[in-house]
Amino acid sequence: MHDLIIIGSGPAGLSAAIYASRAGLDAVVLEKAGVSGGQVLTTYEVDNYPGLPGINGFDLGMKFKEHADKLGAKFEDASVLAIRPIGEADGEDGYTVVCDGKEYETKGIIIATGAHHANLNVPGEADFQGMGVSYCATCDGAFFRGRDVAVAGGGDVALEDAIFLARVCNKVYLIHRRDEFRANKALQEAIKQYENIIPVLNSTVEEIKGSGTVNALAVKNKISGEVQDLAVSGIFIAVGIIPDSDAFKDFVDVNEKGYIIAGEDGKTSKKCIYAAGDVRAKALRQIVTAVADGANAVTSFQEDSMNN
Repeated sequence: MHDLIIIGSGPAGLSAAIYASRAGLDAVVLEKAGVSGGQVLTTYEVDNYPGLPGINGFDLGMKFKEHADKLGAKFEDASVLAIRPIGEADGEDGYTVVCDGKEYETKGIIIATGAHHANLNVPGEADFQGMGVSYCATCDGAFFRGRDVAVAGGGDVALEDAIFLARVCNKVYLIHRRDEFRANKALQEAIKQYENIIPVLNSTVEEIKGSGTVNALAVKNKISGEVQDLAVSGIFIAVGIIPDSDAFKDFVDVNEKGYIIAGEDGKTSKKCIYAAGDVRAKALRQIVTAVADGANAVTSFQEDSMNN
């Protein structure tokens, strides 16, 4: 039986692997994609991770992995299907992590499977990811200082992104498919204070265009059917984030959006099961908070183990 199974090898999972290795725990990291790093690998440039301004996202992910490898962390390729308790007492005797073709027995589990951004699924979106297509205004907005950009979405996150970008960008087109925004009224009033936020309602992005990097969007008006090109240097897509919690949401408590409910200590509704990173219900999803979550989850496991 292992001390700890860490499910996921993004920044949260790799941080947990580093802390578990330093603590001398028998831990195994299960990674679904066969490569470590998570979403950070597809980030063109990271400018807000302390001490490493402007680092390429892939390089940062590899640095995390190299650190874990140097400390002897163990990794295995596995797609987790479910978790079940060993014995009748819920978690008292540990857990079985059920994978495709293999099972692992463990005293504790850290779920660090992350989340993925909902896509527009339009031509050009995948081609220009990291080259003008972004899903995080606070991560990438500074790279578009003084330029014209667009935000796609009409909820709280979209309007918050538009306000954030309006402070550094020339123009911010706020594109939404309905005739009014879904965001709370306070945010709807707040965007009116920015003359450079230009609402584009009843409209959808049909294509993201560019040459090397984004330079225009094909935007369709749903009422008139007219399609026009908007000249922009980037688009920030804020149409939702989907937690990768399907394998666990019938076992641990999740909120209405599917995020695993856990505090800063990572503790979930089940004994010795913790959530870390973007899969956890929290306000800020950034690399730095994911790394902190991984450290906190291992520390919580150590404390809970000593108290048993």
